[in-house]
Order: sequence, then structure tokens, then C-alpha cells
Amino acid sequence: MDNKQYFTMIQVRNALEQIADKMSNDKWEPDVIMGINRGGCIPGIYLSHRLNKPHEALDVRLRDHKAKPDLRNLEKAYAFQKKILIIDDINDTGETFNYIKNNFGGEDKVRTASIIHNTPSNFKDLDYYCYEIDKSVVPCWIVFPWEEW
Repeated sequence: MDNKQYFTMIQVRNALEQIADKMSNDKWEPDVIMGINRGGCIPGIYLSHRLNKPHEALDVRLRDHKAKPDLRNLEKAYAFQKKILIIDDINDTGETFNYIKNNFGGEDKVRTASIIHNTPSNFKDLDYYCYEIDKSVVPCWIVFPWEEW
């Protein structure tokens, strides 16, 4: 895609601060943060340091990957009655969050977050996000700092 929008680490940090503030306002604090592999791992690790909570990777890669998604970390944390925050860099099509929701119950202890929410996404249950875009109006590819190599 020719139209690229570049996000800076300052924007990422500000977004994660806002997400942390929104959780605090909700009086909800996760016991563990799970970053969706790959895009959600760095935001998840940043947030885990900010909140002083453990981080684990959740391996759900649906685009361009043949490996079956692995929800074992999520199932294990849920079995121990942990409150879980699942984070990704962008809720783009909603396919990843919907896969998790449709293949794992546990909504009472699990919340979702992303730095950016694409409003036409087919996942409508996003609990926390900072930036909102509409790719149906302005088609673009979001480039995060960890994607520039």
C-alpha cells in the first residue's frame, strides 16, 4: 500500500499511558498482560513495565502464517483465575480478536486493548484503545516503530 502513516514511539507511549489511565478509571487492573504476537508484544511489554505486571506472548498470527494459533498461555492464566489484558498494536480487521473470542470463553476476566482501533473492524468489543481511524475512508498502512528495520 502506498499510503503509509508512521507512528512514533512518543505516540505509542502516549497511547499506552491513556490505556493505563482508562483501566485505572474503570478500577480494573490485569494480573497478566498478553501481547498478541508480533505487533502486540512490544506494547504489551511496555504496559507490563508501566503497570508492574507480568507479560506473556499470545501466538495468534492469522495473516501470512501457516502455524495454528496457540491459546495455551491464555487458557493457563484463565485457569488460575487471572484477570487478563490482551493487547495488539491495531484492531484492524478484527480477525485476530474475533478468533480469540470465538475460540476461548472467559469474557468475565478478559479485556482487550489496542493502540489503534480501525472503526470498520468486525471486532466491536474492544475495551481500551487510544487512536481511532477509518480505513474505509482513508485507506492506509500503519507503520509502527518496531516494523521499521
